[in-house]
Amino acid sequence: MSTRSLENLTARLNRLPGIGIKTAQRLAYHILALPEEDVEGLSSALLDARRRIHYCPVCGNFTEEELCDICSDPKRDPSVICVVKDARDVSYLERMREYRGLYHVLGGTLSPMDGVGPEDIRINELIERVRGGKAAEVILATNPDVEGEATASYIAKQLKPLGVKTTRIAHGIPIGGNLEFVDEITLFKAIENRREV
Repeated sequence: MSTRSLENLTARLNRLPGIGIKTAQRLAYHILALPEEDVEGLSSALLDARRRIHYCPVCGNFTEEELCDICSDPKRDPSVICVVKDARDVSYLERMREYRGLYHVLGGTLSPMDGVGPEDIRINELIERVRGGKAAEVILATNPDVEGEATASYIAKQLKPLGVKTTRIAHGIPIGGNLEFVDEITLFKAIENRREV
């Protein structure tokens, strides 16, 4: 049994990443069972976040202020810039609480098959930032997939003439991992990125 409103809600939820049709239906039924003030609160929070949050003009991270918390923090080290694909990657790296440098969010990765070239993501902004700033090192922290590797390689070539140290995050076997369950590419990267002990 279904109604047009329920179908519309389910279809909208199904558009969210990682939400299949079954999960979308469960969420829709859950929302319908909530008190009206909770649904209004959810709706208000969604609209409020969408209207208030924007990209930091310096690094591309999410912020409600003119600059994000990281770019406006005088205790951060401006000599190191970590390059990531998405703004959500910043929050993943910040969880370790060890990195004290700045970030640069590309807003995607190179993907010629999908028509995404260097001009479609924030590579030129990175080059200008390095050229006009205090950066001594750029850490390339894009994902270890085909697009991430291609993007890291392209950026490294663009940065080479600027004389800035360019590093790539290591890839390999996770802590607690078992060699029996590691794929060949990850194992190859672990061997390739080995270090002296």
